[in-house]
Amino acid sequence: MPGFANAPLQTPHSGYHWDTISDRFFEGWYYRVTLPDIGQTFAFMYSIEDPTGTQPYTGGAAQILGPNDEYFCRTFPDVRTFWAWRHALGLGHWRQLKGEDSPLTLLPRYLEPADFNHSVQEGYQATATWHQGVLHDPGTGQSARWQYTIKPVYGWGPANSLQQSTAGWLSFLPIFEPGWQILQAHGLATGEIEWQGKCYAFQDAPTYSEKNWGRAFPKKWFWLNCNSFIDEPDLALTAGGGKRGILGWMESAALVGIHYQGQFYEFVPWNAEVCWQIEPWGCWQMQARNSEYEVELTGTTNKPGTPLRAPTPKGLDFCCRDTMHGKLTLQLRKRQGLRSSLVLEAQSHLCGLEVGGEPWDKPWQSLARYLG
Repeated sequence: MPGFANAPLQTPHSGYHWDTISDRFFEGWYYRVTLPDIGQTFAFMYSIEDPTGTQPYTGGAAQILGPNDEYFCRTFPDVRTFWAWRHALGLGHWRQLKGEDSPLTLLPRYLEPADFNHSVQEGYQATATWHQGVLHDPGTGQSARWQYTIKPVYGWGPANSLQQSTAGWLSFLPIFEPGWQILQAHGLATGEIEWQGKCYAFQDAPTYSEKNWGRAFPKKWFWLNCNSFIDEPDLALTAGGGKRGILGWMESAALVGIHYQGQFYEFVPWNAEVCWQIEPWGCWQMQARNSEYEVELTGTTNKPGTPLRAPTPKGLDFCCRDTMHGKLTLQLRKRQGLRSSLVLEAQSHLCGLEVGGEPWDKPWQSLARYLG
């Protein structure tokens, strides 16, 4: 089976979570490739909602945020042509097949790349080590085609160790709404992406993937992500926070995770103090410290951002805004009593920045701000 089902870099929650019974359910996956040489990024977002097919908002979608934050979306109304592996990262959805092939004669499943190209007129498939697809909108003339291999470098946790659940051990219980898992904090992609008639070829380009699942999206959230830093090829950051449901009540929490030179620096609510000051748009600031380290992040952008769809009680809706052209400064220090020493200082101009959920009419600050 393609992917790395038995490899140590597979994270918990890599497989599909739907119990085959629940009517209200969504699962979403995010894949990204960054092309540092030209300063552009491709982000692919896949989702499936209410897989029973009996609800008003049932169906799937594929969204792409391309060069210069350009947006492309295609819906996949038929949930019967979606497939996903239960115990490893693998999923796909077909909107249209070629020639005599039809959903009734071709069982939705992973196809060898050549067979996919032969049979699938419009759709996608993705694993931990392979990603391909084709989309085209006859109404607008928009089109995209992609296929590339992925070499995993970091999952979520120390290199050469069992990988960790992003939300801790409690995420194995269905009490969080939604679940969140970083699938691959950093990898290297080789292949090509054709975007609106222009082909982008790349070798060992930084790549990243994550997922969400559950019955509800956060009420409000923010996100910073980057694995393309200036003069630091072995560095990956994911940070974010949100208001989410736990056993019927709302919790605000955030985390920072850094992979650097084989080490994993984790700042999460159960081992660290994490604070944030997030503007409605334009500036993201976070500070965190645990017993050994402290980190400070500042993300900024003067780009307008692009509205994206996310799951809501009324189906996918434009409720978040992203840019892949954020500026980021990261500073990591080792604590030594009342003093600290610098471990790492890094910058990027290709950071992903996002806000979403409830209207952002004022800054969102944590109750206590860590000042060092």
